[in-house]
This record gives sequence, C-alpha cells and structure tokens, in this order.
Amino acid sequence: MRVLLVGAGGVGTAVTRIAARRDFLSHMVVADYDLSRAEAAVAALGERGARFSAHRLDASDQDAVRRMLLDQRCDVLLNATDPRFVMPLFRAALDAGTHYLDMAMSLSVPHRERPYEECGVKLGDEQFALAERWQEAGRLALVGMGVEPGMSDVFARYAADELFDDIEEIGIRDGADLTVEGYDFAPSFSIWTTIEECLNPPVVYEKERGWFTTAPFSEPEVFDFPEGIGPVECVNVEHEEVLLIPRWVDARRVTFKYGLGDDFIAKLKTLHALGLDSTAKVTVPGDDGPVRVSPRDVVAACLPDPAGLGDRMTGKTCAGTWVKGTKDGSPREVYLYHVVDNEWSMREYGAQAVVWQTAVNPVVALELLATGAWSAAGVLGPEAFSPGPFLDLLTEYGSPWGLREEN
Repeated sequence: MRVLLVGAGGVGTAVTRIAARRDFLSHMVVADYDLSRAEAAVAALGERGARFSAHRLDASDQDAVRRMLLDQRCDVLLNATDPRFVMPLFRAALDAGTHYLDMAMSLSVPHRERPYEECGVKLGDEQFALAERWQEAGRLALVGMGVEPGMSDVFARYAADELFDDIEEIGIRDGADLTVEGYDFAPSFSIWTTIEECLNPPVVYEKERGWFTTAPFSEPEVFDFPEGIGPVECVNVEHEEVLLIPRWVDARRVTFKYGLGDDFIAKLKTLHALGLDSTAKVTVPGDDGPVRVSPRDVVAACLPDPAGLGDRMTGKTCAGTWVKGTKDGSPREVYLYHVVDNEWSMREYGAQAVVWQTAVNPVVALELLATGAWSAAGVLGPEAFSPGPFLDLLTEYGSPWGLREEN
C-alpha cells in the first residue's frame, strides 16, 4: 500500500513512527506545507525510513494534492491536518480515484437563530453529501478514524454486536490526569481543534428527536476513569461520534462528554469573550506594514506545540465508550476504554500520549484496508465495519483495550 500522509505535525509524525514498524506499508509520502517538518519526521525514522519520502504540499490546494496522489501512485490519502483542510483533501482523493481516511470531519456551522437548540450544518455534512459519488467510484472515504472519533466508534459497534441486545445510551467519555511541568496552560492537543469542538454548540442525539444542540459545557457529570486516573468532571462537547454512531448503531441516545476541568473551561470562555477564538482575519501592525491574521491562529502560535510537550508531561489519557442497556433481559452497563501512559509512549515511540493514541488508530485501519479485512465503498464511519479485526490488531500493536462492568 502506498499512502500519502498530509500533515507532519504531532499526530502525523507519530503516524510515521508507528507505520514504520509494520510490513503492510510499501511507501508513505509525508507531505506538509512546511517541508522541514516532513523532512524531520522522515529523518527521525533512521534505518526504518527507507519506505518514506518528504515533500512540500499545500493542503488547501486541491489540484496540487490530486496531482501528488497521481504522481506518487498512492492508494490512499491519510489526512492528519486540522479540520479546515478536510474538504480540499477529501475532494482531491475523490478526483484522483484513491481511498481517503481522516481523523476529524468537515466543519459545522451553528444554526443562525437557535444555535443552542437546533443543528445548522453538522459535522461531516459536506462529506456525506458526496457519499453517492464515492459509492459510484468504488472508493472508500473512511471518516472519523482517529481515537475520538474512531476507536470510540469501534467500541460502540462492538458493544452493539457482542454485549447488548438493546442499547439505551452510548456516551463517549474522555478524561486524563496529564500534567505539563513548567506551564500554566499547555493543551496536550491542537488548540485550534480544541477551541472548535469545545466552543461550538454540542450535539446530542435522541432517537425520538434526532440531532439537536445544547449550550457549551452543559450537563456536567463526574465520571470515574480507570487505571488510576480517577474521577473527572465531564461536560458536553461537539464531537463526530454523536453524528456517526446513530447512522450504524441502534441506540436511543448518544452523547460525547470531555473531562476539561474548571480552569480549562474558564480559559476557553475568556478566549471566546475576547473574540480570540475567531477564525475571521483581522488587521494588525507588522514590521513591513499591516498583516491579516486570525485571532485563533495567534493563540495557537503563542502556545507551546503539543507534540513537543512529551518530555515535560506525566500521567495517562483515557478514551472510551460507556454503554447502558440490557442483555438477556437484565440491565447492563459497561465502559470500553483505551489508556495510554505518557511515560510508555515517550519511551517506545518518542511521542506524547495524546498524539500517539490518536495516531495508532488510522494506522491500524490502513493495515486492515491493505489486507482486505475491511473493505467497502462510500463515505463510512468506523462503526460501519466489523470491530473484531480492529480490536485484535490494536492489541497486536502492543496497545490493548479494556472493558469494565459498571453495575
């Protein structure tokens, strides 16, 4: 399999380090707007880097991406950029006749009059609008195949297939006890994406009502995370699982709640109050005259790169899917989860826990596509596939998952 990886940031670099250890990959083209990042990702692989090459590529240039896919004879495009670039990459892969895989879906637009009650443009709507064309082309766009969304969706499908006869609620619950030495505020993942998902109206699904929205940080609850992380307060956040799971898994309610903490929420609210979460460009003075820049990009530039925090970071991160329903006529409640210890991921891969946990899942999925264990056409989420092969291969990668009975 020949793969075009677009994006050589933290997650993209972790992808290369994981994929370099697997035999299914014949070649990976590592492309980034900043050529030095792509070159650094390849150089860090040492002797394992023979199947990798570095190139400069503008992810917003759909035709340039299409040409690279064709020139490099790639079978699939793996998108490791932020969600702004989903659609040009998605369309480029369709135009080039290759498969496509991403970890975050096309952006949402809040409802103009009732943002905290009704959905406007939902996450992934632009991609699903092209599903028929992907089907007709006989190519697969596997969307939302990171950790959350991604592994969490696989857990939902596994629960429906193996653990429950009837599902009342599926709730993705994400929490961590990670700390970063020397920083008062240092997000462990892209602040651009974090602002997008945390400050947009969260989406909830109910079978009788469909998709609807609530206020940011609504419905707080304390969830007890496994492997020593412990109780963390979680709140509603906009996330792709709520838009994906109901398409393939029968559940009466689907939610996503993220363990942010009061301090993190307060900082996000301050950014919003000051307009620093905006992506609309403003004019600011520069050494050579006025410069147009978006406030959110300025915030991202002022914060440390999450990929470089691993040496200062301690603790664990947990991604998981809580499911409540019945089995054989009796109530059942479980939490399927995956925990990564930062000490382990840094020692084994030189990647901090959050980016490594995100990166391992698309690599597992690529291997399943390469072997034919997963095969389909159209625009599909992870829950559209049999979960067994994925979970077995994830364990083979040295990163097992867990299941905890909740009652």
